[in-house]
Amino acid sequence: MDCQKLLDLLAQSLDLDFNIYSFDVLTSTNEKLAQLIAEENSPSGTIVIAKKQTAGRGQRGRKWDSDEGGLYLSLAISPDLLAVDVHQLTIGIIWGIAHQLRQQGLPVSIKWPNDLMLAERKLGGILTETRIAQGKIQSAIVGVGINYTNSVAGKAINLAPSNNYQPNYRNFSIEMLTSCIIRGIISGYKRCTPATIDSLLLDYLELLNARGRSVIVNGKLGTVLGISPQGELRIGFATATEIIETCLTPGTFTLGYES
Repeated sequence: MDCQKLLDLLAQSLDLDFNIYSFDVLTSTNEKLAQLIAEENSPSGTIVIAKKQTAGRGQRGRKWDSDEGGLYLSLAISPDLLAVDVHQLTIGIIWGIAHQLRQQGLPVSIKWPNDLMLAERKLGGILTETRIAQGKIQSAIVGVGINYTNSVAGKAINLAPSNNYQPNYRNFSIEMLTSCIIRGIISGYKRCTPATIDSLLLDYLELLNARGRSVIVNGKLGTVLGISPQGELRIGFATATEIIETCLTPGTFTLGYES
């Protein structure tokens, strides 16, 4: 990756300073960035990028395959959020990235709570790790993995030309993709405020690929209604007279990748 080209792309519309560390191989970009913060007091805006990860991970410790050809980065941010609102960070960031990619012609959707989908297959995902102090989020590390040209398994998809989801693929460089992801992170977490959370939830719902889908929960047929401000999946169960709603926290229920 050409780091200077990336900095030039970011400088075009983002009034922020970035420090970029690029590596051929890391165990995890999140781990390396955490180390830089702890040992060198690296500030918000620090970015770690790796061509390959040997121990990449997703939510709840799941393995994230990180072969060469993908985009693997972590960004340090300082969101102004209370600790109780930590799930809003995931909502905002995954929406921001999806929105930016759609602006580039990629018809991505969101799989609750933190994955990016293309043609009902996984394109990428995020992992947000926070440091809490005195009831507030003091700092956060946002890790992102996107399938670019790396090989993928059956339930995943990359942006290779043969998939025909990026008509301008030859001009969609890894630097442009990286810039797009960083813009998405920043624009997304800045919408996580008391004044904007309601509109953010509506915009997230518009991109939620399971919106209106029928699901089985504890043997009962329900319908996906949306998500709560706490990041829970809202499910409605119809009775003879009303809709009874329940909310499911991330990790207690999963939505499949297939339609």
